[in-house]
Amino acid sequence: MTAARGGHNGTVRISAKVDYAVKAMAQLAADTTGHPVKADLIARSQTIPLKFLLGILNELKRARLVRSHRGLEGGYELASPASDITIADVIRAIDGPLATVRDTSFKDLVYEGPAEGMLEIWMAVRASLRSVLERVTLADLASGNLPPEVKALAAQYESDVRFTSTT
Repeated sequence: MTAARGGHNGTVRISAKVDYAVKAMAQLAADTTGHPVKADLIARSQTIPLKFLLGILNELKRARLVRSHRGLEGGYELASPASDITIADVIRAIDGPLATVRDTSFKDLVYEGPAEGMLEIWMAVRASLRSVLERVTLADLASGNLPPEVKALAAQYESDVRFTSTT
């Protein structure tokens, strides 16, 4: 996963850039003023270094997830309704595909012998990520109304983690 490269002990890791991008988009989704939001307000509200945030906002703009407005009343706003933008959209805009193996397309991976089933495992991992990240919209996140399936998975994880410290 580019947005979640392998970290220590083989864990999935969400990059700081993706984490900041999602926080910034949640801030924009929660804004009710009807006016563009200044980058420094987003940076302060979400504790994101301003210079880093400006680069992230440019990437989100190139991906057509945000619009920017110049001038005294300028700032940033979502390019689509918050209910139409998923967390997966934000991750893909910043880091590309949700899950990759050695930065290779799944169709180009070859496994032989006892490892032959690995491709199916990697496809299942990607499908699992998509089942959460494509289900949650910025509107869900900003309102605190996460889908029940996502809440159930989080609760299951929390309950499992109480008994193991390696997950």
